[in-house]
Amino acid sequence: MSEVVVDDGMTIHYDVFGRREGIPLLMIQGLGTDSRGWALQRLALGRRYRCITIDNRGAGRTGAAPEPYSLERMAQDAIAVLDAERVERAHVMGASMGGVISQIIGVLHPERTRSLVLACTACRHHEWRRELLTEWADAVSAGGTAALGEEALQWLVGPRLRRRFGLWLNLIARVVLQQPPEQFVAQVHAILDAPDSLRSELNAVRVPVLVITGSQDALTPVGDAEELAELIPHARLEVLSGAAHGLMAEAPNGFNEAVLRFLNDVDAAERAVETRAESA
Repeated sequence: MSEVVVDDGMTIHYDVFGRREGIPLLMIQGLGTDSRGWALQRLALGRRYRCITIDNRGAGRTGAAPEPYSLERMAQDAIAVLDAERVERAHVMGASMGGVISQIIGVLHPERTRSLVLACTACRHHEWRRELLTEWADAVSAGGTAALGEEALQWLVGPRLRRRFGLWLNLIARVVLQQPPEQFVAQVHAILDAPDSLRSELNAVRVPVLVITGSQDALTPVGDAEELAELIPHARLEVLSGAAHGLMAEAPNGFNEAVLRFLNDVDAAERAVETRAESA
């Protein structure tokens, strides 16, 4: 695990794996989740890319940070990680809250992005989702992350996988959701405080974008993915049948194949442009 100290004095921890000389792929996880949330992507993506996974402030080894948190601040942390690794441009992939952070990077730091992969995410608030996240924050404040329990799992994992692997999923949830309550709550407030104005700026994104979601995602339904794909030029929408919000773990093969297919198309297009420029 590597680390970088950012401009507010916070130490951000991150991991680098995969092909040392591969094209960089920055991977950003969501609420309550650290870089271990990409466990089922490590082998497939690491074979071809230099993968950089971040523990957002408030998660994993990065831990507590001065409050309040903001998603824009987390985007700045991600750029600081790219600077520390001397990466000028990277593919950027984010899941859920990490998908919003990736959108912010795409809008505010277009020169640092080769493409965006936006997984199980959205570009605006719904009142029902605000209420749900507020309830989660209140429950965690009162009883710790263990208070989320089965009710939260129903929003994150599809019913088919819960029936097959219910006990295993509960154990994994306890491993991933290890944050002290105040850090989880701070991340929730960062999500709730993110302005909906971001969606009006998505038409400025000019890099290729893959929007990928599960057909059974209850937390960020397919309609959210469809809205993203409509607002962003050059966006491709992929829906994984039967998967829910945790599609990276529920349907890892389908997810990895879709991401690799998209990234290969982007890389091939860039190589073609470079070849034409050299021969001109």
